[in-house]
Amino acid sequence: MTLKVYLAGEIHSDWRDEITRGAQGLDVSFSAPVTDHAASDDCGVAILGAEDDKYWHDHKGAMLNAIRTRKALDEADVVVVRFGDKYKQWNAAFDAGYAAALGKSLVILQPPEHDHALKEVDAAALAVAREPGQVVQILTYVLEGTLPAR
Repeated sequence: MTLKVYLAGEIHSDWRDEITRGAQGLDVSFSAPVTDHAASDDCGVAILGAEDDKYWHDHKGAMLNAIRTRKALDEADVVVVRFGDKYKQWNAAFDAGYAAALGKSLVILQPPEHDHALKEVDAAALAVAREPGQVVQILTYVLEGTLPAR
C-alpha cells in the first residue's frame, strides 16, 4: 500500500528533507507546495501579467498556488502540516483546516510554544509531533506496524 503524504506548512527549514530521508525504504510518496518563496509569491504575475496593486499581485499567486494545493490535498492519504518558529503561517492553518474538512488523516508538526495558539488545529489532528523524526516513526508504524527501536 503506497501512502500518499502531503507536506504542508513552513518553507524556511529543511524539515521536509528530514522526513523524506528518514522515510527511505517505506512505501510512501510525498508531495509539497512550491517551496521556492519567490516563485510562489510571483507565479501569478509571471504567468498572468504584472499588477500595480500588491493585493492583486498576491491574489494571482495565491490562486495559482491553490490549484496545486487543492490537488495535492485531495489526493493525500495523510497531511503533515508544519508550523515553524518564523512568521505567522496562515497558509499552514488554512491547509490544516482544509485537510480536516476533507476528512484527511492530519499530523501537526509544531514546537511546544505554539500549543495554545494551535489548540483548535491540534484538536482536529490525529497526532501532534514535535520533531520530523516522530513523523517518520508515525509513517513507519502506519505502514509496517512496528515501533521504534529502544
